[in-house]
Amino acid sequence: MNGNHEPVVLVVLADDATQKRVAGILAACDLPPRPGPRWRRHGARLVTLRLAAARGDLVADLQARPGVARVFLLPAGTPLFAAWPLEGAGRVPLGARAAFGDPAPVIVAGPCSVENEAQLLATAECVAAAGAAGLRGGAFKPRSSPYDFGGLGADGLALLARARARTGLPFVTEALDPTQLDAVAATADMIQIGARNMHDTELLFRAGAHPAAKPILLKRGFGATVEEFLYAAEYVLLGRIAGGHAEPGLVLCERGIRTFETGTRFTLDVAAIPALQQRTHLPVIADPSHAPGARALVAPCARAALAAGACGLLVEVHPDPDRAWCDGAHSLDPRGFAELMAAIGVGTGATRD
Repeated sequence: MNGNHEPVVLVVLADDATQKRVAGILAACDLPPRPGPRWRRHGARLVTLRLAAARGDLVADLQARPGVARVFLLPAGTPLFAAWPLEGAGRVPLGARAAFGDPAPVIVAGPCSVENEAQLLATAECVAAAGAAGLRGGAFKPRSSPYDFGGLGADGLALLARARARTGLPFVTEALDPTQLDAVAATADMIQIGARNMHDTELLFRAGAHPAAKPILLKRGFGATVEEFLYAAEYVLLGRIAGGHAEPGLVLCERGIRTFETGTRFTLDVAAIPALQQRTHLPVIADPSHAPGARALVAPCARAALAAGACGLLVEVHPDPDRAWCDGAHSLDPRGFAELMAAIGVGTGATRD
C-alpha cells in the first residue's frame, strides 16, 4: 500500500475548517498548501500528512496552531490498525453484557433478516436462553437480486429495539449507506458494515466518525485480501480519530471468501483469524453461517474458528429455518443453536420451554 512505510501525521481540526484555513495551517508549517500525493483531507476535521521524514518539531508546531485540536504521529509502517494511539484498543464492549476481546468468546445470534415481531421475539428469546450475549438481525438487507426481500427498514429497527427490551440483549444490525447511519446509530448497540460494503470508504469513515460513537462490526469482503480488509478498517479508525472518539470501537469479522471451491457457499478462511491477530490489536470474530451455506456445517466451522483464536461468533438462527425469508439453508433452529452453545462451552446450552 502506498505510504505504508512512511511516517504519517494526523491533524484533527477543532471544527469544520474551510479549505483556505487548512491551507494556511499547512503553509505556516512549511507544508504543501494544496492537496497532492503527500496529504489528504478526510471529512471536515481531519488532514493526513504522509511524509518522507518527520521533522522533529512538526507535531509540536502543528499542535500550537489555532484551529488544531490534536495531532498524532504514526511512525513508519504503523497504521492505526497496528498502533492505535489512545487507550482501549483490544476490547470492544457490546452493551453492558460482554466485550469482544475478553477471555470468554462473545456469541451474537439471530435471524438474517427481521421478518415480523413474532419471528424476531421468538428468536431473541431462544438465543438469550441459550446464553448468547447479543442479538443480530437485518433491518436493511443487501440482496443479490433486487426482487428478493430487502428488509423492513425503520420498522425492523423498532422491532429489534423491542426485542432488546424484552430480553436484555444488545443488538447488531447493518447500515447499507451513509443515509442510514443516523437511524441505525440512534437505535442499535453496534453498527454492522457488511461484506458487500467493505470497500465503501465513505460509509466506513462516516460510521467511524458518527457522533453516537457506536462500535462497528466490519465484515471482510468475499473477494478481499487480508491487506485490503485491514485498510478498510483503517478508514473506520480514521473516522474515529476525526470524530474525537477515544477508543477504536471496531471488531473485524471473517465470514468466508470466494474461491474455486463449489462444495460450500464460500471458503471460511480460518487462517485469516490468526493472520489478522498478528497484525492488529482489533478483536477478530467469525461468521460460521455464511461460508458453508448449510446448517449441518455451521457448528464445525464455529468450532474451527474458535480453535483458531476468534474471540466471538456471529451466528444465524431462525425459529423455522425452512420458512425463513432469506438464508434459511444455513440458519440454525433453536435446538441446533443450543447444541452449538453446549459444544463450545458457552452459555446454558439449553432451550427455553
